[in-house]
Amino acid sequence: MKRPYRVVVAKPGLDGHDRGAKVIARALRDSGFEVVYTGLHQTPEQVVSAVVQEDADAVGLSILSGAHMTLVPRIIELLKAQGVDDVVVTVGGTIPAEDIAELKALGVAEVFTPGAPAQAAIDFIRSAVRS
Repeated sequence: MKRPYRVVVAKPGLDGHDRGAKVIARALRDSGFEVVYTGLHQTPEQVVSAVVQEDADAVGLSILSGAHMTLVPRIIELLKAQGVDDVVVTVGGTIPAEDIAELKALGVAEVFTPGAPAQAAIDFIRSAVRS
């Protein structure tokens, strides 16, 4: 029997607001995903460690602090250093439109900004992990 897709939801950096991450984690869980929520104030190293240890299919990074252009490249760099190239990386939060293309060029599969429906993230992750 095939296991459900496993998603790590992480709050990297010093951002102390995790309501959105918890909403997405619950929505993913309610849609049949296995979800590992890492909690607040995770370092990039801790996020990558969780992804590797949990054998995750995807990671959702929730960033509201404005540090996305520092944290996301470091996480992607660490994933590559661990040989992890098959994990779907998504980012949610207050990401300025002008940064989205650069994040995608780094390897982020999709960026979800405030107001994006949870179902859009669910559908995207499910589709991206399948392919």
